[in-house]
Amino acid sequence: MTNGNGPAGQAQRTALVVGATGIAGSALVERLTSEGWAVLALSRRPGPERDGVRWLSADLTSADAVSAALADERPTHVFFTAWSRQDTEEANIEVNAGMLRDLLLALRGKDVAHVALMTGLKHYLGPFEAYAAGQMPDTPFHEEEPRLPVRNFYYAQEDELFAAAAEQGFTWSVHRAHTVIGHAVGNAMNMGLTLATQATLCREAGEPFVFPGSETQWNGLTDMTDAGLLAEHMVWAATAPAAADEAFNIVNGDVFRWRWMWPRLAAYFGVEWEGYSGAPRPLEQAMAGRDGQWAALAERHGLVEPRLDRMASWWHTDGDLGRDIEVVTDMGKSRAAGFTGYRRTPDAFTTLFDRYRAEHLIP
Repeated sequence: MTNGNGPAGQAQRTALVVGATGIAGSALVERLTSEGWAVLALSRRPGPERDGVRWLSADLTSADAVSAALADERPTHVFFTAWSRQDTEEANIEVNAGMLRDLLLALRGKDVAHVALMTGLKHYLGPFEAYAAGQMPDTPFHEEEPRLPVRNFYYAQEDELFAAAAEQGFTWSVHRAHTVIGHAVGNAMNMGLTLATQATLCREAGEPFVFPGSETQWNGLTDMTDAGLLAEHMVWAATAPAAADEAFNIVNGDVFRWRWMWPRLAAYFGVEWEGYSGAPRPLEQAMAGRDGQWAALAERHGLVEPRLDRMASWWHTDGDLGRDIEVVTDMGKSRAAGFTGYRRTPDAFTTLFDRYRAEHLIP
């Protein structure tokens, strides 16, 4: 079996994007089709029609459904971006590692060349249940840091990936992103759309755009990952021999402080702002009970999504902005292997907000 990474394999490349309607999956579908790949887009519900894309529908938690959906498919490259949030980390491990295991079992014997797995910085910070609670490596985070001595569904997914690669003969890559912002609606972890929704609600109500997080986040350095850059990184790793069988961090490449960024976001939306002022002011509390306000706003402005719970993930943004530790990420390993992609985070935000407006998600 060839690995599909050379010129001879390029014409036969077919990508399977798992979680294709999510924040990373949507960006991957766009990236791959723009580069001329044939794309199999797997999700629970099909997304928008696009040239070069064929939608496959399956419940990823059902091994039988996944096997049936992939029975007649022969992808050469797999991009796994799906996850399902559970109440406990043990349940996260069971469900999320199980989804990847069942997916890879359904592809056994199909000459897959490469599997790229998206995870995140909870690899270094710990799972939601023990988030930033124990001894962590110094920042910036480097890929060679040992695993934390806690149960973590990212570790379980990696172990499933490594075992399947050893048995089935494909190469792999792991992509550890930090606070991904992108276009997907109804995503559980999209700070970009969440902040756009917060700013819109504040402007409409004549309220200030309040930073919800901690003093550490307000004053400390941080970084982020644009979904388009994440997609570029995953496609690069799936096709570059130097990236085979490696785990990589993936962030935009710049760093910033929220005390610098927040006024710039406020200026985009034309709203007054307030920074950190003695204690966090979580969005889950501040934005509670706003469903009717958003529905009325959406009707008034002709917006396409009247449900506030599909626009904003308050809990996730509170988690990121409420951390009492500085989080920055080293990109040296990717640079040394040949990846030169970069995004300036303020531009990533404004480009994303422009797209939200063009597609009538925000006024």
